Amino acid sequence: MLTDPTDPTRVLIEVADLDGDSDLVKMYGKPLRAIVDWARAYLTRPHPSLGRKGPVCPYAQTSLDRGTFYLAVCPGEPTVEELSDLLAGYRSWFQRLVAPAGVSPQFRTILVLVPDLSDARAAELIDAAQLQLKPEYVEAGLMIGEFYPGPPPKAGLWNPDFRPLGSPVPLLAIRHMVASDFPFLKDDPEQTTAYLERFGDRPPAALREAIAAVRPR
Repeated sequence: MLTDPTDPTRVLIEVADLDGDSDLVKMYGKPLRAIVDWARAYLTRPHPSLGRKGPVCPYAQTSLDRGTFYLAVCPGEPTVEELSDLLAGYRSWFQRLVAPAGVSPQFRTILVLVPDLSDARAAELIDAAQLQLKPEYVEAGLMIGEFYPGPPPKAGLWNPDFRPLGSPVPLLAIRHMVASDFPFLKDDPEQTTAYLERFGDRPPAALREAIAAVRPR
């Protein structure tokens, strides 16, 4: 378990910690293990409805294997503002974390679980927090993803009938922006600009036409 040097109340749970006996794991072991099991059974594997080859998340397996898959818990039923404030601390810490030697930062992720939420409340809270947080995350070169039972209504990139963001526990996931994230950002001019500043000179081949269509002249 990692402790933020700037705030000892802020901790990150590593997968190996789930076999330990910390108070946090004792209290929230079931949802924490459910998310790790979900990552191994769903994120790291192909899905027949995904619309492309490969696993649902191309980065999850390496993240799990190399110890850069971190978990955190937001207890209770926070307001959007309380959850956003909590995420601000984890975002700052995420930017200061150092990946192990030989592991690209793109494989690092923090999943902040909100396990005490009811399914009905989860959709409202997680969607609202993600919408509020996304602009500042994108500006910082990060992405914040929403996951909860339901699943969320956002369609997959390769199959509009697929809903890929369902998870057994409500959570927000922090990760680095990658070049393939353009479709998640193209509808917002400021987020498009943030993307182009980072990847405009090396866009993925499959996205070059779409990027060229919105690039400022």
